[in-house]
Amino acid sequence: MVQVLSTLLHVEKGSKQPVYLQIANQLMALIRNGTLQTGYRLLSTRQLATLLKVHRRTVVQAYDELLAQGWLESHTGNGTFVAKHLPEIQSAKKDMHAEKAIMPASKAGFHFKQAPHLDRAVLRNSTRLHLDDGFPDPRLAPLEDLSRAYRSQLLGANPYARLGYGDTKGASWLREELSAYLNETRGMKTSPDNILIVRGVIMGLYLVSTALLEPGDNVVVSAPGWFGANMNFTQAGANVLRLPADEHGIDVAALEQMCQKQKIRLVYVTSHHHYPTTVALRADRRLNLLKLAEQYGFIIFEDDYDCDFHYLSKPLMPLAGADPAGMVMYCGSFTKTISPAFRIGYLVGPADVISHLAKLRRIIDRQGDQMLENAIAELLHTGVIQRHLRKSVRIYKQRRDLFCDLLRSQLGDHVTFQVPDGGMAVWTQFDPNINLVKLAEKALQKDLYMSSGTSGIPAGNAYDEPPGSAIRLGFASSNAQELEESVEIIRNLLGNL
Repeated sequence: MVQVLSTLLHVEKGSKQPVYLQIANQLMALIRNGTLQTGYRLLSTRQLATLLKVHRRTVVQAYDELLAQGWLESHTGNGTFVAKHLPEIQSAKKDMHAEKAIMPASKAGFHFKQAPHLDRAVLRNSTRLHLDDGFPDPRLAPLEDLSRAYRSQLLGANPYARLGYGDTKGASWLREELSAYLNETRGMKTSPDNILIVRGVIMGLYLVSTALLEPGDNVVVSAPGWFGANMNFTQAGANVLRLPADEHGIDVAALEQMCQKQKIRLVYVTSHHHYPTTVALRADRRLNLLKLAEQYGFIIFEDDYDCDFHYLSKPLMPLAGADPAGMVMYCGSFTKTISPAFRIGYLVGPADVISHLAKLRRIIDRQGDQMLENAIAELLHTGVIQRHLRKSVRIYKQRRDLFCDLLRSQLGDHVTFQVPDGGMAVWTQFDPNINLVKLAEKALQKDLYMSSGTSGIPAGNAYDEPPGSAIRLGFASSNAQELEESVEIIRNLLGNL
């Protein structure tokens, strides 16, 4: 066995891992795979130290580590042995082929059911140019102000309170500032008790779906719509029903017909800028939707993902601000305001529901980033975010106008679109004869990201959108030069397809 150990144990003295841990881990592996059986008497510390050409104290430390973990046991005056209480393990030498077939780091040894509705690639844009889904330009974000506010939170007084556990509903200061901000800018009538701070709209959707939906509940979404919402409703076991949408938003008359035939638990709506088409839900449909919610008792989940970015003088107010019966759960975030990297969102609703959802949030995430939440609260309190939004709206409007001009002049023979009243993307209808998948692939080779028009979900998932000839082309995250270059690339590619 001495000769065997000399081949099985080796020490790398230049490694970052301490030598005693190298020895301990290798001995542990030999015990675990059955090479060293229970009851086996190990070499003395002096013998093993001589064999490995290390100091005896190093081997003593390795043995002590394994004794403490229960892998070894020591009999005074008789030596050190592999612990007898360990289960008998068949030596790996007896079935080398089986050992090679098992790869526990990449494949689990137990069965689990995979959910097709979760099988969607995560977006990670790394291209130089991007006509994305409608993201903000982080180059405009008030990062220096945010950095100072974050630092003041880290180094402020009473670190026990600031750096300890907080309210599961979110930092009280942020909820106070948000309540005042939403009441002023959205026409809402909230208090801090009506607000739950979340990581973003997607977390708000998960909490509502998990806590307020039962398997078999009917949830109505728009077609076309947002896959992120549909995934959450499907995960909760709900039946996802598709409601047509047109140039005025979701068809509320068709929703009423649905309600007359079956029980509806929740309606998901992006009222301000319908996703993905960017159109606003018309005023009469808003009023009728609220009436139907009260009449038939369904929840309205209002996803107001980019309310702040509207380019008309008087944008429509959220449904939540005109809700007379407490039927609306309103959700927004600072993703579009600052950047997707800063995960701060807010879920607004009746105080009893918010308290209920906070209990669920507690077992998922306990609380958010209190430092970041308080830093955002400071920026709201001092007006930094409000000033940043006014500046961003001006810049994004200029970019919208330029981009739409470029689409008309450079791609007018291939695309049609309506100039959006707000938001960060243009819903662009391509000639149906154009292969958007191929176009997106060719654009990627030119370091330009754009949607391919496919959903990324395997066929058979009825809740998701089928491939189409219309896509969202985001303009906000690109400056004038980048927009011009991006459209030129598409024009040249279309000429060669």
